[in-house]
Amino acid sequence: MLITLEGLDGSGKTTVWEVLREEFPEFVYTREPTDTWYGEAVDRSVAADDADPVAELFLYTADHAAHLSETVRPALADGEVVVSDRYSDSRYAYQAVSIEGEVRRPLEYIRGVHKPWTRPPDATIYLDIDPETGAARSGATNKFEQAAFLSRVQDNYERLIDAEPDRFVRVDATRPPEDVLDGVVDVIERLREEAATGDE
Repeated sequence: MLITLEGLDGSGKTTVWEVLREEFPEFVYTREPTDTWYGEAVDRSVAADDADPVAELFLYTADHAAHLSETVRPALADGEVVVSDRYSDSRYAYQAVSIEGEVRRPLEYIRGVHKPWTRPPDATIYLDIDPETGAARSGATNKFEQAAFLSRVQDNYERLIDAEPDRFVRVDATRPPEDVLDGVVDVIERLREEAATGDE
């Protein structure tokens, strides 16, 4: 089973991911961008305000492809539960904003690029927070963390959730951290029970 954590910058995904490693140490934990040289190229692009948005999209896409082949697919083939801090939905939500004006229907374009070969998540936990709070929490240190940008990213996430409501589980990330963490742990336990019993 592949479980992904998604949300705006500042939503607390990485903190949740780190706590889950303690709660469920038997799972395989990974993230995007990865810590490979593909991921390092992505990080360099993110840090550059003048990076070409289309080139940046394909850096992310290359990193995703390597992530699938080197980590995600092998772990799933071994019957492991994989938990990823960000995955393909981040690309659809964030890069679709970045390439607006470059292609028509950017979100659909990016999904079309990924569709033939990506491995969709079995469940996605969406940590829901407003763009202003996300920008304040993240420190707005790069081009993807500005409130105006995050507002458009949030719109894309909502489109993704509307398209696949059964895959997404929304968790209110504006609550106190302990409540958010308890909520996510409850979701993981329910997903694991459903997988064990064969429920949809």
